[in-house]
Amino acid sequence: MKKFFMAAAVGTIAGAIATTQIAGPLVAQEATRNASVYEQLDLFGDIFERIRAQYVEDVDEAALIEAAIDGMLTSLDPHSSYLSPEDAADMRVQTRGEFGGLGIEVTQEEGFVKVVSPIDGTPADAAGIMSGDFITAVDGASVLGLTLDDAVDLMRGPVGSEIVITVVREGEIEPFDVSIIRDTIKLTAVRSRTEGDTVVLRITTFSDQTFDSMRELLAEQVEEAGGIENVNGLVLDLRNNPGGLLRQAILVSDAFLEAGEIVSTRSRNPEDGERYNANTGDLAEGLPIVVLINGGSASASEIVAGALQDHRRAIVIGTNSFGKGSVQTVMPLRGDGAMRLTTARYYTPSGRSIQALGISPDIIVEQPRRVEESAEEEEQGVFRSEADLRGALDNDSLSEDEIRQIEADRARAEDAAALREEDYQLAYAIDILKGLSALGPNAQ
Repeated sequence: MKKFFMAAAVGTIAGAIATTQIAGPLVAQEATRNASVYEQLDLFGDIFERIRAQYVEDVDEAALIEAAIDGMLTSLDPHSSYLSPEDAADMRVQTRGEFGGLGIEVTQEEGFVKVVSPIDGTPADAAGIMSGDFITAVDGASVLGLTLDDAVDLMRGPVGSEIVITVVREGEIEPFDVSIIRDTIKLTAVRSRTEGDTVVLRITTFSDQTFDSMRELLAEQVEEAGGIENVNGLVLDLRNNPGGLLRQAILVSDAFLEAGEIVSTRSRNPEDGERYNANTGDLAEGLPIVVLINGGSASASEIVAGALQDHRRAIVIGTNSFGKGSVQTVMPLRGDGAMRLTTARYYTPSGRSIQALGISPDIIVEQPRRVEESAEEEEQGVFRSEADLRGALDNDSLSEDEIRQIEADRARAEDAAALREEDYQLAYAIDILKGLSALGPNAQ
């Protein structure tokens, strides 16, 4: 008993020493850190009062505070920012799919505004703005040094008004000006059509409408084809899709997956991470899928491409995606404003981080720039066949049905050739699905 008491006493003394030597410095360190933070806040208050009292002109005190808050947030990363009550209201409208502007999704890089992607059918798209373009000035005023929100404010204006943006583009020696007429942007989240035996679903954004629209349009195309057995596959065109709502990306991915993880998010605190899994059911009923991506495919579109690629549910072709793999949480603030704060990173089912790396396609296919042919080049491209020769023998071994079939096949081939001229990447995707269909369902 005495030995036990002595051991306990020694343990108590050792604990006291440990508390003194370890916990003590930690407490002191924390106290020092807190004191430093309060000193910085006092410094901020001193600067604020000096500006109010001594700046050359009267200042808007509320605007000063907003600028300070925005500066604090934008110093973290390009996607964290303060949303004024007006900006917060605009954001809520955008997620519903209709808003005013030029029709471009932008981010900030090295002080300049960088185009993530133009939105289909918008003034910016019609004016030829491309993913990867840098906007260096708006109506002659440089955007260098402005916050992203301030630069975006410069580009806003009444519907029908003109704006001139200065663009720097890779491959172009000099900056050039582009004139754009502002318009009301009505986002059509999904468009559909059938090319040959292939259903093409063009997803332009992930808004509240996306999944429901995609499901309805796919059903319409299948019905027009006379049933799923008459469709050889699907193309999900996510090119120049800047992203949108995480929930919609999960629903679109789930639409073609029977099971397994779709995406996970990891925060600073491990317990705050989330995993999202697929439910049974495949809208495509097992048909092969090709996903098209490019440098304008970002965020939610990268989640879909990564999930279908990792599960080997789709072949991804095109060029490397944008690489926005971070999660922004919009937090309401007093006064109807809001704060957009980066709170986590996205990871594909295999554990790949999308951030700054993007999704690498299984097959790299560049979209060639269109070059106008001269009349001489067009003339050189005309070839003659046996049937064009004077006095050539007719092929009398074919029935009328066979002749009609050959003519139909030739028309499809000509349509495919025309599509290659118009959209080489899409034509390539359709060719892949034709090849898979020709090999049959057991092809590996």
